This record gives sequence, structure tokens and C-alpha cells, in this order.
Amino acid sequence: MNKITCVSCGKTGLVRNEIGINKKLLGEDIEKFYCLDCLAEYLEVTPQDILDKIEEFKEDGCKLFE
Repeated sequence: MNKITCVSCGKTGLVRNEIGINKKLLGEDIEKFYCLDCLAEYLEVTPQDILDKIEEFKEDGCKLFE
């Protein structure tokens, strides 16, 4: 499997939920991904805000998340 790396900090091995939230918030066709912390910084929210959003999408049955 491809190891996806954060475009900002270089963290490797992004997990499914990190990839899913990038696609959900930035567009399904994106090719560069952010780790949770860098995505939060980019969107000017807290990492907890993003984790809460992931849980919300999971509860809605979104297939991008575990």
C-alpha cells in the first residue's frame, strides 16, 4: 500500500481517517494530503474540531472513514 505523506510536515503513513477528512473537506480529487495537526492549522481550527467532525461523518455513514 502507498505510504501517504503530509505535504506540510512530512509525516509518513497517514491513516484512513486523515486521508478521508482531507478528501471530505478539501475535495475528493486532491492529490496532496495533510496530517491531522497540519490540516487543523491550515483550516485555522483545533485538531479536536477535526476529530469531532470525523466522528460526525462516521455517524452519518460516510464511507471515507473507519
